[in-house]
Amino acid sequence: MSFTMRFTVIAAAIGATLGFCGLAQAQSNELNLYSARHYPTDEALYSGFTQATGIKINRVDADDAGILARLKAEGTASPADVILLVDAARLWRADVDGLFQPVRSKVLEDAVPAHLRSKVADGGGFSWYGLSTRARIVVYDKVKVNKTDVDTYEKLADPQNKGKLCIRSGSHPYNLSLFGAMTEHLGAEKAQAWLQGLVANMARPPKGGDTDQIKGVASGECGIAVTNSYYMARLMRSTNPADRAIAEKVGVVFPNQSSWGTHMNVAGGAVARHAKNRDNAVKFLEYLVSPAAQNHFANGNNEWPVAKGVKLDNPALRAMGGADFKSELLPISVVGMNQVKVQQMLDRVDFK
Repeated sequence: MSFTMRFTVIAAAIGATLGFCGLAQAQSNELNLYSARHYPTDEALYSGFTQATGIKINRVDADDAGILARLKAEGTASPADVILLVDAARLWRADVDGLFQPVRSKVLEDAVPAHLRSKVADGGGFSWYGLSTRARIVVYDKVKVNKTDVDTYEKLADPQNKGKLCIRSGSHPYNLSLFGAMTEHLGAEKAQAWLQGLVANMARPPKGGDTDQIKGVASGECGIAVTNSYYMARLMRSTNPADRAIAEKVGVVFPNQSSWGTHMNVAGGAVARHAKNRDNAVKFLEYLVSPAAQNHFANGNNEWPVAKGVKLDNPALRAMGGADFKSELLPISVVGMNQVKVQQMLDRVDFK
């Protein structure tokens, strides 16, 4: 019987041999999914797959860190068939830790661009595939800040923006991925100086989530902020007038359009290393790059689809820039490999 179990990182370790006996006994018409996608709109994805294939989904919901801890604790006894994670740095870490197994699929390879999948060294397929992306955008006070003063990530550290910046914790995966990309573009020395400039320009110490950064700009606490695009789109599409009022007070910038493009974080999927229902797992990943599923990512959860030829109907994404912006094309593995350097730089510049 399908069920959802929510757990914390601590519970994941404690329950490694107890909580999922039922999952481990999955039959051939079932699929055991560990998902960091905590979006209610995804229910339609899961039910759509079951209706199309007859395969039941048993789902475990947690954050990225909880899922990785769970997989390591379970080892070869893990019942997981498919892993869904929502950040590039965590996908890279799970790949490096050997938690995925290679997949060869023409459907997936035709749909997912090369920089959004991880190639296995011996040419035996790909260890994970990107399913949707989110832009790391800048929002700004339309009254007090000129758009041209924040149209690159580099300008966020410019002295002209002193006392204006709101941003969440530097160690949050969304920022670690952005900072890893900036390290690749600028080099370690310049990237550290840039991070030091961000700290010097903060309106307040880092706190809250991405939506809190947008609200900080709308309230006048900050002049500029960094956020993932789908948080902005949620406010724009909200049925709550207060949310829409917040969105109307801020402008949106897709940084670095004249250079390497806007940083894109990725949500991706993989077949678990010890999957017992491997064929079903591959079918599920292939389903997630189908036009119907990709349209759901775009229109249901305000993400950009990865598959080619998918029409973007989301009015908020269109209003922000639609698909007509230049996006960064760095391989995710490069961003991930810079994570240790980034953490060290964050400590050195006292970026909390």
